[in-house]
Amino acid sequence: MEQQYIVRPIGVIRAGSEGFRLELEPEYCPALEGLEGYSHLQVLWWFDRCDNAPSRAKRWESKPYTNAPDRLGTFATRAPERPNPLALSCAGILGLDRKRGVVALDYLDAGDGSPVLDLKPYVPSLDRVERPAVPDWCAHWPECVEKSGDFDWAREFLF
Repeated sequence: MEQQYIVRPIGVIRAGSEGFRLELEPEYCPALEGLEGYSHLQVLWWFDRCDNAPSRAKRWESKPYTNAPDRLGTFATRAPERPNPLALSCAGILGLDRKRGVVALDYLDAGDGSPVLDLKPYVPSLDRVERPAVPDWCAHWPECVEKSGDFDWAREFLF
């Protein structure tokens, strides 16, 4: 039996020449209380540009990364085409305007106008894995988000 779920966006992502920010709907501004002091957020957002039948039907990717095997299952990738176009990104908080519902971020791998579904503070005791294992083909990727900014991701991602 197929279960239906209702997901309501809480805001949108703004990405452009002025940087990256989240703009929340006014009713969600009170939910930002207490976010001060956190350096990073987990942003759950919708891959709105992949919300179509062909994208949702994908179950594997052909050579999605430069050094990857010729084929990987969707769940072994960060590809946007998936059964449910959900994305989870970790981003550094640069500024917080609780009254206006705006959170400035250092970077977010989302398109301008993509819907934001939820925010959670990044908490190392729950979100950090001390010694994560990855396949050999991606072991040369940066070990943390702070080092990712200088990495040439364009040479890695083929989707």
